[in-house]
Amino acid sequence: MNIPKISIVTPSYNQAEFLEETIQSVLQQDYANLEYVIIDGGSSDSSVDIIKKYENKLHYWISEKDAGHGHALNKGFSHTSGEIMAWLNSDDKYTPWSLKTIAEIFNLFPHIDWIIGFCSWWNQNGAMTHAGRVPKNIYDFLLGNYCWIQQESVFWRRRLWDKAGGYIDQNYKFMVDGELWTRFFLHAELYSVDCVLGGFRFHQDNRGLLNEQLCRQEMEMAISKMKSKCSSKIISINKRLRWLKTANKFLFCNSKLFSELVSVILKEVKYKNIRFRDGEWGERSLPFYLNN
Repeated sequence: MNIPKISIVTPSYNQAEFLEETIQSVLQQDYANLEYVIIDGGSSDSSVDIIKKYENKLHYWISEKDAGHGHALNKGFSHTSGEIMAWLNSDDKYTPWSLKTIAEIFNLFPHIDWIIGFCSWWNQNGAMTHAGRVPKNIYDFLLGNYCWIQQESVFWRRRLWDKAGGYIDQNYKFMVDGELWTRFFLHAELYSVDCVLGGFRFHQDNRGLLNEQLCRQEMEMAISKMKSKCSSKIISINKRLRWLKTANKFLFCNSKLFSELVSVILKEVKYKNIRFRDGEWGERSLPFYLNN
């Protein structure tokens, strides 16, 4: 099998409690063509000592004051060259099989530019508590159903990164990932994969949970910008979907005519999915969830 180079960036700042588990979740997979970068923002805890324990296995690392999460990611990705890209925050983890699995999937499906595994949630002690498929497409975002594309479970090809501008938007304080997804959607469909690849760790200091309202405000701003760049076809379909959501609340929604109309419109917006069955990965479509 072709072993594509995978570039992973970990932005780090004062999360020594979780950082070593994060690093180990990447390095202990023994992926043969890994480019792992850690950008520390000048931590005052023991983070740098932890990073130094693994520096001989890192492609690049640095610890210095930066201008925030987006800036750290841009610095990190500037030191990478892998065909497949992702980032893993310093309190989250990958599953032991994730890198080999995504390499296999991207090899098997050369037309796929980005994927998301089952979204999974982990407790403070690093134990997975639940997981499930959360498919998303551009119409979910346009309809306001953006919660959430779990960044820890997303991987993409460099060609998509380049098409989308090749940068993290540093004007966003929290939703640098969500803003990136809005640019990705303008160029490629997101494929969900029926496999747990990584997960989000709940803990009391998580930035997203502590600033949920600001996260939502940033997402609405990013989606508004995305909408202004959508094709006329996407805008037209989105208008029909909005009409369907409204009509679905009224009496005639149970009529045969309405059901047929829903079927025709939703045929154009199905989710893309990859699952393992009968000994191999295969591609399929899943129905769009109009009532999300």
